[in-house]
Amino acid sequence: MTALSLPALHASHGGCWIREVRGSAGASTRGVGKGEAIMAASDTPLLMLNAPLVASRLGYPDLSGLDLLELFAFVHPARFVVPTPKGLAHALDLMEPANDDGVPLLLQEAAGALLDTCESEGWQAREGAWTSLQSLVRLRWPWATLLGPRIRKPERAERWLFTRLPEWEDAGERPQPAQVVLGGAEIEERLARLTGSDAESRPGQIAYAREAGGTFAPRGGNRRPHVLLAQAGTGTGKTLGYLAPASLWAERSGGTVWVSTYTKALQRQLRRESRRAFAEKPGERPPVVVRKGRENYLCLLNLEDALQGGFQGRAAIMAQLVARWAAYSQDGDMIGGDLPGWLGTLFRKRGMAALTDQRGECVYAGCPHYRKCFIERAARSSADAELVIANHALVMVNAARGRDVAHRPTRIVFDEGHHVFEAADSTFASALTGAETIELRRWVIGPEGKSRGRRRGLAARLADVASYDEDGAIAITRAREAAEMLPSEGWLTRVIEGAPFGAVEELLAATRTLVLARDESGGQDAGYGLETEVAQLDGGFIEAAGRAQEALEALRQPLVKLGLRLEALIEDGPDWLDGLARARIEGARGAIQWRTDLVAGWIALLARLGGPADPDFVDWLSVDRSEGREWDIGLHRRYLDPMKPFAETVLAPAHGVMVTSATLRDGDDWDSAVIRSGAQHLDVAPRLFAADSPFDYANQAEVLIVTDVAKGDIPALAAAYGRLIEAAGGGVLGLFTAIRRLRAVYGRIADRLARGGLPLFAQHVDPIDTGTLVDIFRDDPRASLLGTDALRDGVDVPGHSLRLVIMEQVPWPKPSILHRARRLAGGGQAHDDRIIRARLAQAFGRLIRSGSDRGHFVVLSSAFPSRLLGAFPAGTPVRRVTLDVALQSIAGGVSGAPVDMPDESRT
Repeated sequence: MTALSLPALHASHGGCWIREVRGSAGASTRGVGKGEAIMAASDTPLLMLNAPLVASRLGYPDLSGLDLLELFAFVHPARFVVPTPKGLAHALDLMEPANDDGVPLLLQEAAGALLDTCESEGWQAREGAWTSLQSLVRLRWPWATLLGPRIRKPERAERWLFTRLPEWEDAGERPQPAQVVLGGAEIEERLARLTGSDAESRPGQIAYAREAGGTFAPRGGNRRPHVLLAQAGTGTGKTLGYLAPASLWAERSGGTVWVSTYTKALQRQLRRESRRAFAEKPGERPPVVVRKGRENYLCLLNLEDALQGGFQGRAAIMAQLVARWAAYSQDGDMIGGDLPGWLGTLFRKRGMAALTDQRGECVYAGCPHYRKCFIERAARSSADAELVIANHALVMVNAARGRDVAHRPTRIVFDEGHHVFEAADSTFASALTGAETIELRRWVIGPEGKSRGRRRGLAARLADVASYDEDGAIAITRAREAAEMLPSEGWLTRVIEGAPFGAVEELLAATRTLVLARDESGGQDAGYGLETEVAQLDGGFIEAAGRAQEALEALRQPLVKLGLRLEALIEDGPDWLDGLARARIEGARGAIQWRTDLVAGWIALLARLGGPADPDFVDWLSVDRSEGREWDIGLHRRYLDPMKPFAETVLAPAHGVMVTSATLRDGDDWDSAVIRSGAQHLDVAPRLFAADSPFDYANQAEVLIVTDVAKGDIPALAAAYGRLIEAAGGGVLGLFTAIRRLRAVYGRIADRLARGGLPLFAQHVDPIDTGTLVDIFRDDPRASLLGTDALRDGVDVPGHSLRLVIMEQVPWPKPSILHRARRLAGGGQAHDDRIIRARLAQAFGRLIRSGSDRGHFVVLSSAFPSRLLGAFPAGTPVRRVTLDVALQSIAGGVSGAPVDMPDESRT
């Protein structure tokens, strides 16, 4: 391997280094200031790693160069690499640089290694590379001229991506699962096989697996599923604990088990661990399938449009790299699958979302790539799978509006079960907003004005139906006419300027006026949008709502009529209605039913205005803002208890449902867990099970409540974070309840820490996706990571890389109208306390992930209520201390010493 003889630049918070090539004089690395680094990058393309991150460090957003990550994505599509110097070195089997000034040399060596790979006979990703390179040459991709001499032209023309991808195959209907009762002994035997003969016996895991087995027994009556609420402390081994009976039941019954998670991290873990429980058989379909929402998968029609001119400039280069990945991807999953999470962040416009089906625009069998579609393949594979790994939202949506009742899940395990309530809350919500209505308009009408892309309206998607069925054609025309009265491009500007167009825009304008009139914040942005309850509405607002209701009803009626015409066509179709056309019309009917239900929900919301309140719902008006800028306006409806529709749509049709988590109950109290399961709405008494964590928290962890950092004092908060990270030597996860404070703290301490060899990364600051930030954090024991709610749970970083968790304050619930209503219904302060204890428990759960982990959990709170200490595992030492004492404890490691305040301990 020969290092590439081009200058290289590395920039971090600790400084900037350039390695220059000086002909016969050789090369040398030197430290430079930001100004010189910017000038050098402006003069000539430099080798760099993660150009957007380097640009962020330099404060120069227009930076461009030869990004090693782009080259890696071309040479090794669908291959994982942590996007850091260390990660790149490990991926390419190169020497890891000892410090920052060694990184530029690594970049030159890595570039040389990647280019050499393209000339190797053993290059596994050669197919398609030459053809893709020709397109990248035309797009003036900086790497193209260097790759050209190294990638030989194939003797035979390479197949186009869309001909290389395999087609999915239909299969016959599966019979109903056999009625099976699992014995405790056979569950234990399966569990022992999965854990291995060398594994230490864990009584809690065995008891957990046996209890989980009862979920798969035949149910005793209609709408009476087996419901199990199982809390398994961290380290119990719950994943294999439920996979053991699940795999046994699937094997013996011929049925499908769905395991639902809340985070993508757990989905990846399940995919790995399920291989032990569900073995692949040659010549048969895969036994394990990961299912996600349509918006997670690459849409081949969108990709084709992007490759053929739909994308321009840097976005077109991104599309070519995505096409390289698609040819080698396992399943086309762009969010959490084998597409590098950092790839989209390398391109400023972030066009990844445009390559997925974000807007429900799929034409199903009308698509030329239908038989190769990643989404359809996953859907069909799941029908024949033994295990389907999904997320809470997809399971609920599939149960609520799945087209095929026979394929709806009936045996479900909800892992990360403490999130089922909030997933249901989001799934069964209704929101009549500007953003939602403009999307509906686009779906009905299609492209308008100067808009580009392949999106088509109803008339274009169903042109053959309109030509055959007169009533259907009339319904399409009337739907389009009604949709023209919905908000269009520029609606927010018109509303703000007092010139709304159409009944819905007029309602949004009235909503904004009312919300602003009732605002009591004094004009100060508290980090949230503005909202007001639906109460004491004047006559003018009620009239505006009535006109909007009429406009929406004018759209709903033709959509209902069109759905009925499509149903009639499917049942008694003409001669031209072959299998593909039937599939396309069935897909269109499902999409129309979804929009019809959406509009019906809006109409129901408007019909309630001015009348008596419905005790099952909480309604409010809002103006959404971000950093002082308004971005949406709307009317909202949520169930007071979203587990009521969850019980009807998910629990009632199911035969067995298991809800499991390490933080399911509140201390030793099961009441809130039972209420948040939805079982009471079916008059079903769930079985309850709890297994304590096997970890020795008394000696592995310590909770320190720091009492002398004043709330609201940003300089003091930043200083505390900086000193705590220095005392721990990195390995810190810092959790914030407000993005504004996170950014303020990061800006004050990042440079100083970096100069001490302690890199700091942050959500909402660094141009890197959350999953990649966690990968970087996990890979470097001296790195620290600041984040918000997304990092409070679902992050698994065992070992020395995570040894200190800091919470900037008590995680109080957001003071919203919805929270106020649920607080009143749930017992006032006790409701808040349950929420806070759950959040603390989830955050504490990040700290100790194995029996050898040690660490501290710090809360910066001068008045931490003692009633919240039940969030921490029994036996965990808890002390109220000053910051200086906390620093001494952290620097000295976990002592396991007796608690010095008996009234505060959890023993």
